[in-house]
Amino acid sequence: MRVLHLHSGNLYGGVETCLLTLAREAACAPGMTSEFAVCFDGRFSEALIDLGRTPHALGAVRLSRPQSVRRARAALRDLLHRAQVDVVVCQQAWSCVVFGSVAREMGYPLVLWVHMASDGGHWLERLVQLTPPDVVVCNSRFSASRVIKWLPRVPRHVAYCPVSPPVPTHAVTRHETRRALGADDGQVIITMAARAEALKGHRVLIEALARLKDQRNWTCWLVGGAQRQAEAKYLETLVQLARQLHLTERVRFLGSRDDARDVIAASDVYCQPNLEPEAFGLSLIEAMYARLPVVASAAGGALEIVDDTCGKLTPLGDVTAVADALARLIADPARRDSLGDAGRHRARALCAPDLQMPHIERVLASAARRRPAAMDEAHAG
Repeated sequence: MRVLHLHSGNLYGGVETCLLTLAREAACAPGMTSEFAVCFDGRFSEALIDLGRTPHALGAVRLSRPQSVRRARAALRDLLHRAQVDVVVCQQAWSCVVFGSVAREMGYPLVLWVHMASDGGHWLERLVQLTPPDVVVCNSRFSASRVIKWLPRVPRHVAYCPVSPPVPTHAVTRHETRRALGADDGQVIITMAARAEALKGHRVLIEALARLKDQRNWTCWLVGGAQRQAEAKYLETLVQLARQLHLTERVRFLGSRDDARDVIAASDVYCQPNLEPEAFGLSLIEAMYARLPVVASAAGGALEIVDDTCGKLTPLGDVTAVADALARLIADPARRDSLGDAGRHRARALCAPDLQMPHIERVLASAARRRPAAMDEAHAG
């Protein structure tokens, strides 16, 4: 089965991480070959090239410029005429709006892969309803519960994103990473790795840490840079907040890093107190793989990831609850180790590629079976 994934490609986050894992862990689903087509060059396409999976270029698209949409659709038609594809997968509503009609008119089974917990109120999701997919893949039960509101008659399948387990981190590597970032082995490092968006809860974390200033043995690393102008402005407000709360020396903004996994592995606690529910939470899985106890908000996909065996869930926006959870973990290294060990096993049970890749293959194969027989005859001819 040959799968063509269509994606914008202009940003880099959870969606791109998931797609790169599909490429990297292809051996876990030998019956499925994934190809990728993008509209924009950038970090994502460069990462695919590094994996030996050069994406097809469809050309830059601006929905406000109809000619760019027409050119990209023509490029996709040409690609589908040339390629031996069994199913077309649009990543997110944007790709489905731009390209779904092309796949439909050419008779290809159309899949929409939803990575966000939206209830259909966005204008892009309303447009998707004009050309509904044959199948929807949801990255959590929570996102599936939202999709039913705007695509109620489309079959839905839940597939957690596969996450590659990290290479075991040696004590020397951990020590070197901490030393390079100015932390000694006696400090408790609290880390958050997330996009610079307010919903991720950076402010809640910083305000919670302000209540722990009397505990002298912790440092916080915030990993994640700005990809848009609004995100740059938001980051500046966080820097100002840390300054106002006299946390400049203890809360460090590390920006976007290619070694984010090493930074997480060199930490002791992971905290992401979202202000709004999110569909899933790949960073939570990454942290659990690294044996870090997790403090997260009790909402959305996090409820499917974190339980009492591996971390602590707190109410949305509850600074006091976050501060209390962190204080307990800072003071109790044995508890950190216990939760971390359980978290590693739970992360594997949820997202190990050898479990999720075959499941994704089965889900996409169910869509591929919708391919008209006339198309198979045309390709055979």
